[in-house]
Parts: sequence; structure tokens; C-alpha cells
Amino acid sequence: MHTKRFLSVAGAILLSANAFAVPRGELLASTCMSCHGPGGKSRGEIPNLAGLDKAFIVKSMQEFKSGTRASSVMKRHASGYTEAEYELMGEYLSKLKK
Repeated sequence: MHTKRFLSVAGAILLSANAFAVPRGELLASTCMSCHGPGGKSRGEIPNLAGLDKAFIVKSMQEFKSGTRASSVMKRHASGYTEAEYELMGEYLSKLKK
């Protein structure tokens, strides 16, 4: 009886924690904001990411990773993510307001 109650309480805690979980794409893209600005809106020479086309973001990350698009900093960042993570980041960033 106590085991069932514990599992019920534990399940409720996990469900409520998931309700406040940050979507994975947003979490992954949060690392971009330190250079590309809050909300993907740069205040300097670094490009804005907010509202860019998802396919463009994914392609750019692939090019940075392969080295066909030059950038010493972005090559290192892009190399740390998978194709699926590029898709998630692209989806999130494309939905941000410009």
C-alpha cells in the first residue's frame, strides 16, 4: 500500500516538473544567445538569429561543421551538435520574433 502511494506521489512530482521543462530546442539554442544576443537579436556585428529560416540555420550549421563555411568559432560550436539538434535549434530560432 505504501509503495503504491509513493509511486503515485513520485509520478505526480515528475509530471509537474515536466510541465516546467524547457523545450529541448530552446535549451540547445540558449547557448547561441551569449554571442548572438538575447532572443537571438545581436547588438553588434554578429548576425541576428531570430526569425531566420529553419532550413538556412540547419544548412549553415552543417557548413560550419564541415568547414565549407569559414568560421573558427562556429566550426567548434557546430561540431558539438548532431543533425537532430540542428533541426531543434533551427525550429526554435525560426520562431523568434525579429
